[in-house]
Amino acid sequence: MKRGKRYVESAKLVDRTNLYDVEEAVGIIKKTASAKFDETVEAHIRLGVDGRHADQQVRGAVVLPNGTGKKVRVLVFAKGDKIAEAQAAGAEYAGGQEYVDKIQKEGWLDFDKVVATPDMMGFVGRLGRILGPKGLMPNPKAGTVTMDVTKAVNDLKAGKVEYRLDKANIIHVTIGKASFTEQQLADNFQTLMAAIIKARPAAAKGQYLKSVTLTTTMGPSVKVNPAKVG
Repeated sequence: MKRGKRYVESAKLVDRTNLYDVEEAVGIIKKTASAKFDETVEAHIRLGVDGRHADQQVRGAVVLPNGTGKKVRVLVFAKGDKIAEAQAAGAEYAGGQEYVDKIQKEGWLDFDKVVATPDMMGFVGRLGRILGPKGLMPNPKAGTVTMDVTKAVNDLKAGKVEYRLDKANIIHVTIGKASFTEQQLADNFQTLMAAIIKARPAAAKGQYLKSVTLTTTMGPSVKVNPAKVG
């Protein structure tokens, strides 16, 4: 695969054979972010579990102390007083059947996160085929199926991120922007890693953190020493 000049120059800053401490990795990541836009910084964590088994699933959510740097548009499925509560908390959209119809009939997806009160899950369940593959389906483990709509919306606006295994047993999570300070990125990263380590399934055997890398949107990946995180 042919790489651009900017990527090639950035890659020279990374020793592919080295496992970096968190502070070193974050410093390099900031130097490799040379695009004309504010690149997103992501963490990719490969775990020593088998997600095909229910007792080895790893899934949850954590509020990053410095947010993600992205404006989050929240849709809340609710009824009665909970609609006004969601709007007061800052949700861009709040309602019931009208939003189910809008998504089903118009393919509307102008939102980033979805919250639902438990009594609305019967309606929201119909959207599983649409929201599920996009990672937008509300989930009790992520705190997005709840009667405490205010907290759910506030957490999402503040930088709450979900983590879950993909089919290759890797977790992919945004931890900020290249414009963040090194300290902000490091704090976000360590907060995420602490949550993932705490979520280790009892059934997991052997080495839990197989590999940990940081990347920017356009830059090379930087390997982090798994023994130095969390």
